[in-house]
This record gives sequence, structure tokens and C-alpha cells, in this order.
Amino acid sequence: MATFPPSVQSRVVTDEDVKRTYAADAGPEPRDPARDVASDYTVVRARDVADVVAVLEHAQATGTPVVPQGARTSRVGGARATDGCIVLNVEALDAIETIDPVEGIAVVGPGVVNAALKAAAAEAGLFYGPDPASTATCTIGGNVATNAGGLCCLKYGVTADWVKALDVVLPGGEVMRTGHRTIKGVTGLDLTGLFVGSEGTLGVTTRVVTRLVPAPDPALTALATFGSLDEAVRAVVALRLDRHRPSLLEMMDRASLDAVRGFGDYGFPEESEAVLLVQSDRPGHTAEDVARYGELMTAAGAVEVAVAEDRQEADLLLQGRRVLSTAVEALGARIAEDVCVPVGRLGEYVRGAAEAARRFDVRIPVSGHAGDGNLHPSIVYPYGDAGARERAWAAFDELMQLGLSLGGTVAGEHGIGSIKRRWFAAEVGPREVERQRAIKAVFDPSGIMNPEVVFGPAGRVAGAAGPAT
Repeated sequence: MATFPPSVQSRVVTDEDVKRTYAADAGPEPRDPARDVASDYTVVRARDVADVVAVLEHAQATGTPVVPQGARTSRVGGARATDGCIVLNVEALDAIETIDPVEGIAVVGPGVVNAALKAAAAEAGLFYGPDPASTATCTIGGNVATNAGGLCCLKYGVTADWVKALDVVLPGGEVMRTGHRTIKGVTGLDLTGLFVGSEGTLGVTTRVVTRLVPAPDPALTALATFGSLDEAVRAVVALRLDRHRPSLLEMMDRASLDAVRGFGDYGFPEESEAVLLVQSDRPGHTAEDVARYGELMTAAGAVEVAVAEDRQEADLLLQGRRVLSTAVEALGARIAEDVCVPVGRLGEYVRGAAEAARRFDVRIPVSGHAGDGNLHPSIVYPYGDAGARERAWAAFDELMQLGLSLGGTVAGEHGIGSIKRRWFAAEVGPREVERQRAIKAVFDPSGIMNPEVVFGPAGRVAGAAGPAT
């Protein structure tokens, strides 16, 4: 166990059972559990910025790897303990320091839960846009680390569109400030944008200044069922071209609908190949918008369209989508993935995933944020079945390649983490990996910050595409 200054030593977790809860995140079981499960690591639960500074001073002086960690909702192994590392958890830095309606900003700690920031903004008549599916548990620091998006990206964008400034502790303990609290500010390079999405590889975020906007109206929903994927994709394109784009545009394929129907009765007909859920929150025009969306989906070939007349009906229409993750988890172990493709090729990706499910004998429900082409295939297999786990990871590799072949990316909003390192290199190329690694070295010259994610240790990423080894 690392020995820290007395001020930090009391933050070290000594109970082995508690310590184990900080070793893993929400990502899939490792491809090779014998190699990828850490047994020798230290967990520090920071209580303030001084704790973070002290840990990073110690880590730099001793060459100890640091894994920054929040609520551990990463789906890609981005916040897992590695052998010999310090897991630095910052959930307790959860103060909402400022909600400023005049400037349109919030100032929060990295441990603030996404839903808590939304609620605090709403109390002031304001709105914070990013809304990951894990909004009730994920933290703003983790959202910054992965540039998280969510259900409403079509209208409101991703975390990078809302972050104005950061406080970051660098290896060695220096506190760096990026960005501006003012409405405008172009002094120097956009280092805030560099840190958003860096997955803890450059430093540890300790304060976030976010943008806030006036609150929209409560959203209303339309739900449409389709007899073919092509008709559903035509509807997605029509909705994207509408001059008042939806605030939410979600798709569920047949395998996703089967999973939900197996979990409970949410009114989805069995013959559906796809379902679209569409929302408007445009002030003064929600009912008008969802009625028009319904007409567009009918013209595209929808079999049936249900349009909510009030907030209660809207919530009922969304229930089936909300339970999808729970319904899929009830089927077995899963690799919950995140691929973004051009919107016009959504149908090709979903069909390719269904074919992979047949060939590898696994289940692959596909759902996601159809409005921006961001799909979430879940590769499901029986718990404890080593052969099925191997087939699932082979299907994972195929789904990554499929996304790239369609002109997409292997990470829409979950990040690269540790499980997509090779696919990161396959997408951007070895020279780009080295350029990005060189940028990392400016802030982390010893390479101690979350070294197993994104780039991997030097020499482990460049080369042929394929699964992480």
C-alpha cells in the first residue's frame, strides 16, 4: 500500500470488501479475466482539492499510475483499477457552488451527479442539456472525461458544447485553469476542449463551469412503429430535415423490442421491426411539433403512431425505452457498445448486427440516438459460459469493424477506455496515435495518468487493428 502524507492517509480505503467495489466500473467482464483484473492497488477517496493535489504530488514523485474515478458508470473500462495504481475517487467533490442566471453558468465539483445539476438549474428556471442514460448516477466529472452525450444530443449537443472552463490538477500537483466564465473568450488555445473527452489521461478535473440556458417546455412524445428498418430510417431523415428538429429521437430494433416484451407489457406490437420515439420541448409549440412529427413518420411508412396529449401520456410512451437497459441486463452478461454511423446508414448497421448475432450465436439488441446516428448494440451471452464470452468478444470486433466500414466511429459518447484501444488505432492510424500521445506527454510527461486507456502504454497500441491484447 502506498504511504501518503498524513493529510491524505485517512482517505485511503483499508477495508478489502469496500476496496473491491472501487476496482471495477460498469464495463463488461474482461476478455481475459486472469490478466485484466487487478489485485494490487490503492484506493483514495478525496474529500477536497488539497487531497487531489497531494495524491498527484506523491504519484509523480514515485512514478505511480493514477486512475481518476467518479461514479464508475464507464461502459468501456475507463475507470478500472490496474495493478500497482492509485484509484483516485472524487465523488465527494460534489458541491454545486454557483447557479448564475445572469451569466448563464453553473460552477460545480466533478462529483456532482448529472441529474442533481439538472434539478438545481431547473429551480432557477434554467436548463443543462447533456442527459446520459445514467443521468441519475453518473457525475459531471465523468461526463467531462468522456464528452458524454445522451438522449437529447440531436438538439442540445454533447458535454463539450456546455463546458466553459475547468480546474484540473496535473501530475505533480499543479492546478491548471482553462477556459472562461465570460460569454466570449478566445485568449489562447482551446485547452478546455482538449481536456473534455480526454478520459483522465491528462489530469484530474476538480471544478467545472458549465453553460446554462432558459428552461424549455416539458416535452411531449410521439411513438411510431415500423414494419421495416428502411421505413424507420426514412422517418429519421425526414425528422432531421424538419425546421424544428426534435429534442429527442430514439430508435429500438426488433431484438430490443423482444427484450422489452420479455420483461413486461409496454404496448409494443410483436410484428414491429423498429420503433421511433420522438419528442419536442419547443416553448409554446410542443403539441404542434409532435403532431407534425407524427405526420412525417406516417408519410415515411409508420404502421401506427401514438401522439401524447399531455406530460403523463408522454411519460407512458417513454416507459418501454426507459426499461430497455434493465430488460437487456436481465438476459445475461453483456458488452454494452457505442458506435456512431452516418444517419443514412443506420439500417445497414442494424442489419449487420443482426447477422453477427446469428453467426456468433449471441443476442444483439440495438437501440440508440437515431437522430445523430449514435447506436448502442448490446452483445448478450449467458453468465459463466467461457465459450459464449469468446463469441461475444468476436462479435464485438465485428461490430467495431462494421461501424468503421460504414464511415462511422467506434466511440460516439462512451469513450475508448481500455477495451477499444486497438480500435482507436484502427480508426485514427498509428501516426495520429503518436501525435496524441505526444500531446499527452506535455501534461503527463511520466505517463502515469490512466495509462491503460485510450493510447495504452507506449508500444502497446500501434500496429494492426483488432481486439486489445
